[in-house]
Amino acid sequence: MNANLYALVDAHFPREREVPCILTPDGPVIHYGDLADESARLANALVRAGCMPGDRVAVQADKHWRVLALYLACLRAGLVYLPLNTGYQRAELQFFFDDAKPRVIVCRPESLGTVATIAHEATVLTIDANGSGELHDRTATEAAQFETVMSRPDDLAAILYTSGTTGRSKGAALTHRNLASNALALVEAWGFTRGDVLVHALPIYHVHGLFVAVHCALLSGARLIWLPKFDAKDVIASLPAATVMMGVPTFYTRLLAEPTFTRDACGSIRLFVSGSAPLREETFHAFRARIGQPILERYGMTETGMITSNPLDGVRAAGTVGRPLPGISVRVTSDDGRPCAAGVVGGVEVRGPNVFSGYWRMPEKTREEFTADGWFRTGDIGEWVAGGEAKDYLRLVGRAKDLIISGGLNVYPKEIEERLNEFPGVVESAVIGVPDPDLGEAVTAVVVVAAGQSIDERAMIRSLKGEIATFKVPKCVHVVAELPRNAMGKVQKNVLRERFS
Repeated sequence: MNANLYALVDAHFPREREVPCILTPDGPVIHYGDLADESARLANALVRAGCMPGDRVAVQADKHWRVLALYLACLRAGLVYLPLNTGYQRAELQFFFDDAKPRVIVCRPESLGTVATIAHEATVLTIDANGSGELHDRTATEAAQFETVMSRPDDLAAILYTSGTTGRSKGAALTHRNLASNALALVEAWGFTRGDVLVHALPIYHVHGLFVAVHCALLSGARLIWLPKFDAKDVIASLPAATVMMGVPTFYTRLLAEPTFTRDACGSIRLFVSGSAPLREETFHAFRARIGQPILERYGMTETGMITSNPLDGVRAAGTVGRPLPGISVRVTSDDGRPCAAGVVGGVEVRGPNVFSGYWRMPEKTREEFTADGWFRTGDIGEWVAGGEAKDYLRLVGRAKDLIISGGLNVYPKEIEERLNEFPGVVESAVIGVPDPDLGEAVTAVVVVAAGQSIDERAMIRSLKGEIATFKVPKCVHVVAELPRNAMGKVQKNVLRERFS
């Protein structure tokens, strides 16, 4: 049996070629047959360019349906897909190219000059925001048929580089088994069917947009409303024709800021999903009050795909990420490796077919991140909810690298951030540790204040002293216009630590 992910995707494609797959606001409807044909032509073009199974294909391109076809083409040809954030610059690209050694690099025409000088022996092809360019030109004479390469479950399908916020970027090597098992688990957990229409406003160089959203749609024969980027007004205009939306928390806060985002506008939506960054409880409650249904928050990471999810049917609890998905095991452990009881904070570890095979060309780092009994250390800190409607749901406290050790005592930023966010005028906050000669690290708060409002930092600190242990209280509060975020909306605390240390 062929374990190639494309073989699984193809088996779930509607047999009728004219079934719509991708709906673009200002362009043609792309049918499932069109997507299959284009991926075959691209696979043939890549093979003609010298690619052999196992070779890497690096892609830094604008969002277009042909880029999705290119991803499928790489799967079909047994190649390893390497998506790259469109914001990466020369030095970052050079690291990725040196590390992954791609056979083919696909880039935007305006990046050709830079990419060509650091591409080594790779073939460089272009594709623009309209899907045109040398890559598309090479498909003109290629056949619309391609025999999918036979792949084993543990053959690599993709390499995704982590953000590298604390040092060298690491390439998470994902296999056909990893991607297939996670996709099937999500389709089951979230009840996807052929009748679904998914609003897709996410980038496709990231797990959320490329794997979570796309795989759910393709493995259920559903349709995608394909938006080039997130624009609140465009998304609201698309909602009446859709049944599902996926987004990062920022999407939902921006939608709530629009008066036209109403319950009536969302009448056909059965599911809103949030991920890639923590969803504030305030946003969760404001959304449910406005729209009449709760957002489903889930938890995952580059190395594992999705790990846990609040339920499709049942209680969705603010501040939690639900229970493990089908086939996935999760545990919370203490520093000595023992499982933690409910309500006790510890390190989150995961095991299952979704867990990556390791970091590309980093065997020592791979060994460090796995326990002796084969569990992957996520680097997240969490706890199982002890009681109530959300009993046994996972609650994340923060990242291990964001843990603050002040005076020998552990401080978890999320606990303090939740309290800071309740202060009048505070839009959002981030708590970090900065070097301190006495304490080792001093707890420091960085807050964004609503336009036209101000806060009394000293009064805020005094108030917190009455609510939480003194060692957790920020020693100072900095007000900023906005928090630095990466492309997926995650707050870059490393940037804040550099700024305020």
